[in-house]
Amino acid sequence: MGVFRYENKYSAPTAEQRKRYMTGEREEHTFGPEGKILLIAYDEAVYIKDDIDEVRILFTGIKDKQKAYDEVRRLLEYHQQKGEEESPFKTAGDS
Repeated sequence: MGVFRYENKYSAPTAEQRKRYMTGEREEHTFGPEGKILLIAYDEAVYIKDDIDEVRILFTGIKDKQKAYDEVRRLLEYHQQKGEEESPFKTAGDS
């Protein structure tokens, strides 16, 4: 059905989307450092909250639900690599 990506925690998802897709039983899983990535699986949708980068993603429809789990893996890898990167710049105190 669709994938809705929100780059701002204040814009996601709309009231209509919540009413249509985010009702009924749900299953929650946390991932990442300090559990800052939350995956909520509903019957017809999966919602991902990434509190590290303040990104929200809503996957709607049965076919797109699997994509949500792939996206969580991608986010975990991204944040791990981002955390391991060393800054190419050094201050005088780093010598």
